[in-house]
Amino acid sequence: QGELVESGGGLVQPGGSLRLSCTASGLRTSIAVMAWYHQAPGNQREVVAAVASGGSRNHAESVKGRFSISRDNAKNTVYLQMNSLKPEDTAVYYCYIGTTAGRSYWGQGTQVTVSS
Repeated sequence: QGELVESGGGLVQPGGSLRLSCTASGLRTSIAVMAWYHQAPGNQREVVAAVASGGSRNHAESVKGRFSISRDNAKNTVYLQMNSLKPEDTAVYYCYIGTTAGRSYWGQGTQVTVSS
């Protein structure tokens, strides 16, 4: 059974930075896509950024220029560097991995709170 372990969330002031990490273990097939989603109270879970196995990346319009997704294939790890954080970025952030066999895995979620 695959497992994703996230880290890096917390409380930060507006304008600050955080780096989220998510490491996968126990996967039996290759990773296709790695992504980060977030979900604020009362809202649906939305994709923040995604990176494909070939390295192509996409970011939501709301975070372009502030957030950057990257992956380390050797470590089965995906990162989300978040800069210039705003109060509206406050949410639970979830790591997602899709494998080449079509299976999906989710992390447990990590809280990011942007507040002064």
